[in-house]
Amino acid sequence: MAIETPLNSPSRYDRNPATRLDETHSAWAGSAAWEELRRAAYAASDTPVVAIDTYPGVDLPALLAELGPAFEGFRIIDAEEEAAHPIAEIDTMIADSLTDDRVFGVLSHLDLDAFYDRARLDALRGRIADRNAPVLVAGWGAQLAAPEADVLVLADLARWEIQRRQRAGAPNWRSANGEEDTLRKYKRGFFVEWRVADRHKRRFLDRIDYLLDSNGSVAGAKLITGTTFWEGLRKTAAQPFRVVPFFDPGVWGGQWMKEVCGLDDDAANYAWCFDCVPEENSLLLAVGDHVVELPAIDLVFAYPEELLGSLNFARFGAEFPIRFDFLDTMEGGNLSLQVHPLTDYIQNTFGMHYTQDESYYLLDAAENAVVYLGLKTGVDRRRMLNDLKRASAGEIAFSATEYVNTYPAKKHDHFLIPAGTVHCSGADSMVLEISATPFIFTFKMWDWDRVGLDGKPRPIHLEHAAKNIQWDRDSEWTRANLVDRVTEVASGDGWVEESTGLHELEFIEVRRHWFTAPVPHDTRGTVNVLNLVEGPEAIVESPSGAFDPFVVHYAETFIVPAVVGPYTIRPHGEGVGRRLGTVTASVRGTQTGGAS
Repeated sequence: MAIETPLNSPSRYDRNPATRLDETHSAWAGSAAWEELRRAAYAASDTPVVAIDTYPGVDLPALLAELGPAFEGFRIIDAEEEAAHPIAEIDTMIADSLTDDRVFGVLSHLDLDAFYDRARLDALRGRIADRNAPVLVAGWGAQLAAPEADVLVLADLARWEIQRRQRAGAPNWRSANGEEDTLRKYKRGFFVEWRVADRHKRRFLDRIDYLLDSNGSVAGAKLITGTTFWEGLRKTAAQPFRVVPFFDPGVWGGQWMKEVCGLDDDAANYAWCFDCVPEENSLLLAVGDHVVELPAIDLVFAYPEELLGSLNFARFGAEFPIRFDFLDTMEGGNLSLQVHPLTDYIQNTFGMHYTQDESYYLLDAAENAVVYLGLKTGVDRRRMLNDLKRASAGEIAFSATEYVNTYPAKKHDHFLIPAGTVHCSGADSMVLEISATPFIFTFKMWDWDRVGLDGKPRPIHLEHAAKNIQWDRDSEWTRANLVDRVTEVASGDGWVEESTGLHELEFIEVRRHWFTAPVPHDTRGTVNVLNLVEGPEAIVESPSGAFDPFVVHYAETFIVPAVVGPYTIRPHGEGVGRRLGTVTASVRGTQTGGAS
């Protein structure tokens, strides 16, 4: 089918949104970065200690190769080689967290010092303290080796970049698993390495002298001061902003995002876009002539209350609770038939403290589009599970429509999917998922007789699924509770506000605004996540001038921090004279004043 994108071609979707800092801030790249670190080191001491603590996934051998010539006269120390446990010992230590499953593990609560030999680490600290020449120590754990370093540098890295490197053959930390299944490498990162790494860097984030952007090549790495790093995050946390979206192909992927988001037309397809998953996305800071990339999670760690709001922070800690992403099946295929774990199950089985509640908001749909949602009334659970088991063994093709409801899906429909509900998006749909942040806990039950892009069957988790399917969510219950739950809640001059969900079992509230004139909004002390779901362009403004006007384009997701308070959205540019639409998600019960 032809994809209609009036006033959105050529694409206005911004794939590289950035927060610009003023001219008082500087950045250095390549050799200039190393010169700046040398200058700062010798300004602090005649025999300085520089500690460069690297996030797991940073190319440490390449970094050390750059540092050697740049820091002539320094003793260069690889903290990992000097004091980390052998990887075989670490593998034994984390075996219970990794499990034998290809996808799922259990969240680790280890600290980084568990990966280090205490005696060897103490000896290394002693040698550094007794130095008679300058020292540079690098690696994941350099800060442990030199806790009183004269210059402390965090070499940071976004999780999406780690995944790109692993797909290209990079191993996990200190592991010889470059050729291993990428799902298993991701599992090791998600359940162990990244949890330990985030716990580690949070302990010294407020003390860094510099941040090294390690998302590109080591030779061209970009450096900013700790002051610039914190000012960039402070400014971002006080205004509307966007994270850097990333796009990924899939076996069911479609063609819609290519045109609307201005992507590579030669790619076979794009299935996912993660446009608001701060755990994995990046933030960009424009500093002078350089653009510096940071993990977006650093903002959550640095300013959790300002960003999330006091009640969200009290409930979730420094974790962003709302996820927006795209699922593109236009001219593609069905998603896998799936179900997500109940809260009690995800806590007891995987160590997550809240679950993967979801919803599908239709940005676009072909005439034949459907959503699979809930079970048909009267299904025989034993027969259904047996058919799924036989299908996974290749004995039969599972007849999804025999057991699962299908609902016609049209543009701007909103389907609610509390955990435990069997569901999937059908082909020829463009879905904006408005969901809780957990995103890998999908129990696939049937994948339509296909394999993944790697040529391997995608993992099926029938045992997990069977323990979470809510069999009472039948045709009548689904229709009454999860389909077309739109109600008008307010209106004004040139605008209408509607509630579209989510279900009472889910903690996210979604409001949709249709407007031709300025619409008043107020965060009321809780973070708002929005998407411009209709119209080419709008502008977000502060009634008091607290932040600079912020322009958004069709299909862009943006975040309004809790601290912002009142703001307005109105048509702008080519949006003037047209009826525009936004959806706004927030966490129910976390507003701190005013009317709902």
